[in-house]
Amino acid sequence: MQVELRHSPSFAVVRLHLAPGEQFLGEAGVMVMQSFGVTVSSQMQGGFMSALKRSALGGESFFITTFTGHAQSPTWVDVAARLPGDATVIECRPDRPLVLTKGSWLASEMGVNLDTKWGGAKLLFGGEGGFVVHCTGQGKVVAGSFGALDLIELAPGQGFTIDTGHLVAYDDGMQVQLRKVAKGWIQTGKSGEGFVMDIQGPGRVWTQSRNANALVDWLTQVLPFSRS
Repeated sequence: MQVELRHSPSFAVVRLHLAPGEQFLGEAGVMVMQSFGVTVSSQMQGGFMSALKRSALGGESFFITTFTGHAQSPTWVDVAARLPGDATVIECRPDRPLVLTKGSWLASEMGVNLDTKWGGAKLLFGGEGGFVVHCTGQGKVVAGSFGALDLIELAPGQGFTIDTGHLVAYDDGMQVQLRKVAKGWIQTGKSGEGFVMDIQGPGRVWTQSRNANALVDWLTQVLPFSRS
């Protein structure tokens, strides 16, 4: 599968070029447009319980869409995230599994296995739901961001602090630790930041410049129904 990134970084659209009969998996509703000849089907990957766990806990759709290219000619499919921002293609390998935060996964090749696993209280109390999408196997993974996307590569011992709402993905096995951004519960509330995560290498970290939870909070305050 060849991947072409267009309209980056503000309104990224990812065009996936399929060889005859080639398939990929996509999040429900991710398709923008597609060439003639592409077949679309929907199913529960990994069975009912796996799909339920991914939907209820991981923030992804219960059903996953399978896109199949025409049997005799090349085809393409455009996919995009729900919120405006960038997208990236990450190579998942058996020796380098990935962790994607809620809502970041858009699509992946058939050799990539998706599962929902407990990301720890560091994400639950950070407002991200506690569960993450775990990608294993071999193949390309397409991830979307809200706002601009940054890739930070950390050497052993290197690290930084990030608001959990700005985290998109990271290499599995990295050292992560949640803490309050300010001392004391009152100060933390006044800071408006809540919890942050210290993340340490070696490994790669993908971050986004905007926070979807912050957008929801702002809309809740300004929309008419929030004051009724």
